[in-house]
Amino acid sequence: MSSGADLFVVCKQCGSEVSPYVTECPYCGRRLRRRAPKLPRENALSRSPRGLSRNLLRRRARITRPSLLRLGRARSLQASWSSSPPYVTIALVGVSCATWVACHAKPDLYAKMAIIGPLRGDWWKLFSSQFAYGNGVYAFVTLVAVAIFGWLVERRHGPAVVLALFLGGGAAGALVACAVYPVPVVSGGNGAALALLAAWAAPDLRAARAGFYYDGDLLGAGAIAAVLLVAPFVLPKAAVLVDLSRGVVVLARPQASWLAGVTGGTIGLIVGFGLRSGEGFEP
Repeated sequence: MSSGADLFVVCKQCGSEVSPYVTECPYCGRRLRRRAPKLPRENALSRSPRGLSRNLLRRRARITRPSLLRLGRARSLQASWSSSPPYVTIALVGVSCATWVACHAKPDLYAKMAIIGPLRGDWWKLFSSQFAYGNGVYAFVTLVAVAIFGWLVERRHGPAVVLALFLGGGAAGALVACAVYPVPVVSGGNGAALALLAAWAAPDLRAARAGFYYDGDLLGAGAIAAVLLVAPFVLPKAAVLVDLSRGVVVLARPQASWLAGVTGGTIGLIVGFGLRSGEGFEP
């Protein structure tokens, strides 16, 4: 009789080739052996299978339990954020609209809130300039982007992330513009809007690069980002009075800074790539 490692055995009665793992010949019915040999196991260990499987289960449970708990908490928080209204986004858009009305009613307020020229110690303008708009079209496009992507980010990551992205992205963009230009002019929230847009699009960009499915509209987000980046070049320029030692110089400067927008978008991408939504589909 052939061993279990052979490809087949030969029945002594009918001469047929049959599998070495059967007990009777399927052609003549002759009994070949009392019991079928066991299938060989690859990389078999000296431990008993039962003990080995228990140890593996315990080890897997010990490894995955904290991650499962974190995933569960993240999903519960995301469910609560998705079901609640976007209060922070509504507040940011509301304050911006109220400030736009106030600036048109009292033009001096715009000059006090926007960054026109060097800061000279007025660091609070890094935050107030995000709410000051001198052009209605610029205010409309920017606030629509803040409303859309602020709501989406707040549903995914919560209100604290929206507030940090809006204020942090806008302030960082204004600070970079002030550091680069000797006479900077920064007003409006194009940097904050691009920070929110980039943070929302970052998971979908990661999924698209890895070949995973994503449900976001990256083309639409890219079109809005392009409009926000081009706005400083197409909007009417504002006259800026610069007080020099020899007199006052009038300069024409865009009301929005493209450098502030690029900086805000870059910060949004960095934050968005580092965040996790807890949905479990991110590559």
